[in-house]
Amino acid sequence: MSLNRRDFVATVGLSLVAGASSRAAPANEPAAVPTVDGNSDWAAVRAQFDLAPDWMHFSQFYIVSHPKPVRDAIERFRGMLDAQPFTTVEHGMGFDSFLGDEAQQDPFPVRVQHAAAAYIGGRAEEVALTDSTTQGLALIYQGLTLKPGDEVLCTTHDHYVHHEAIRLAVEKSGAKWRRVPLYDDPAAASADEMVDRLKRAIGPYTRVVGITWVHSSSGVKIPVRALAKVVAEANADRGEHERILVVLDAVHGFGNQEEQVAQLGVDFAAAGTHKWIFAPRGTGILWVPEKNWGRIRPTIPTFYDVEPFAAWADERPPAAPKSISWVSPGGFKAYEHQWAMAEAFEFHQRIGRKRIADRIAALNTQCKEGLAKIPKVKVLTPKDPALSAGLIAFEVEGQSASETVHKLHARKIVASTSPYKISKARLAPSLVNDEREVDAALRAVREIA
Repeated sequence: MSLNRRDFVATVGLSLVAGASSRAAPANEPAAVPTVDGNSDWAAVRAQFDLAPDWMHFSQFYIVSHPKPVRDAIERFRGMLDAQPFTTVEHGMGFDSFLGDEAQQDPFPVRVQHAAAAYIGGRAEEVALTDSTTQGLALIYQGLTLKPGDEVLCTTHDHYVHHEAIRLAVEKSGAKWRRVPLYDDPAAASADEMVDRLKRAIGPYTRVVGITWVHSSSGVKIPVRALAKVVAEANADRGEHERILVVLDAVHGFGNQEEQVAQLGVDFAAAGTHKWIFAPRGTGILWVPEKNWGRIRPTIPTFYDVEPFAAWADERPPAAPKSISWVSPGGFKAYEHQWAMAEAFEFHQRIGRKRIADRIAALNTQCKEGLAKIPKVKVLTPKDPALSAGLIAFEVEGQSASETVHKLHARKIVASTSPYKISKARLAPSLVNDEREVDAALRAVREIA
C-alpha cells in the first residue's frame, strides 16, 4: 500500500512547501530577504550569495551563484533524496497518481509552476519546466507544425542556440528561415527603427517571428510589446492557418525587468532560470498561453502530465492538453535543483521586481556613463534604459575583447566576452554588485585603456 501524504512527510522529515501566497513555509526556511530601501539593505542581499569576496563579479548573468534560500532548498531536497530516493521521487513527482494510488496532493513541480506563474503573470497551467533556454527554444520550434513554403523570420542579433533551433526545425519540415537586422549600430538603435524594420521584413509566407528580449551581443533591449503589435497588425488580415506566431528568447530580460512575460504579447517564451532569476543550475521554463497549447506538439515523452501515460496504458490517442506541462521533457532529473526553483522566484518576489529592475538599471547607467567618459573606450549598448537591461557591451581601442577581459581578470574583475563572430567585452552590474564595485571596474578599464 502506498504511503499517504502524512506518512510521506513523516518518513522524509520535511514539512512540504507549496505556493508562498497560500501555504505555510517549512520551519527551517531562511528568514525573508530584508526590504530593500537603501545601500545597506542591498548589502544584505549581496550577503545571500557565496561568491568569492576578493573578486568583483560582473558576469553573474552567465551562470548563477545561488542565494542562500536556494542553496538551503537544494540541500533539503538532496537530503530527502539521499534518505528515501524512491519514496521522494514517487510522491514528490506525483508518479503514484499515474497508477491510481493515493498521491501527494501538491507534487513539487506543481509548486514550481505556481511560483513561476506568479512571477510571470500567468497561470501555473501555462508553465512547462525545462533545463535551459536552449532546450526551451528547441521544444518550441520542433513542436510547431511547419510545412514546405512556410517561413521563420528572426533577427541577425539572436544567439546561436536560437538560430540553430530554427535551422534544425526547418531542415526537418522543409520550411525556410531568414534573418534580418533590426538596427546597424546598437548604440544608436531606436524603438521606431526596430519596429519599422520588422514591419518591412514580414512577408506573405512568414509564419513565425523569433525575437530576443535582450541581445547578449550588444546589450540592446528590444521593444517586445511594440514588435508583438506589429505582428498582431499583420495577423489582422490573415486567416487562422496563416497567422504569425511570436517566439521570444526571454533569458536576459527575465529577472532584471519589471515587465511580466505574460504581458508582452508574445505566443511562446523560453528562458533559462539559472541566470538573472538565480534558480538552480540546469533549470528553465517555457510560458505558453492556453490559446497556443494546440499549436505545439511534444518532442520528448513527458513525466509531468497524467494524460499521455493514461493514453499509452489504454492504447488510445491522448486527449487535448489541459496544461502545457505535457511539453516538459520527462526522464529522471537533478530533482533537488528543479524543485528548488520555487525558492528563486520567491526570493525575487520578496525583494520586489520593480526594486530589482530599478537597482540594476541604476548600476548599469552608472557603468555606461562612466565607460563613455574613458578615452579609447566605445560603449555599444544604448544609453537609454528603455533600450538596455543588465548587459553592457564595449570595446577598448587596440584590444581584442579577450585581451580586455583577461586584463580585467588580472585585476580580479570578472567580465566576459560575447560568443559571436565579432566578440565584444561585457560588464553586467547586478544585485551582487554595488556602486563602489562599479567605480572600481571603471578605474580598471581606465587603467587598461
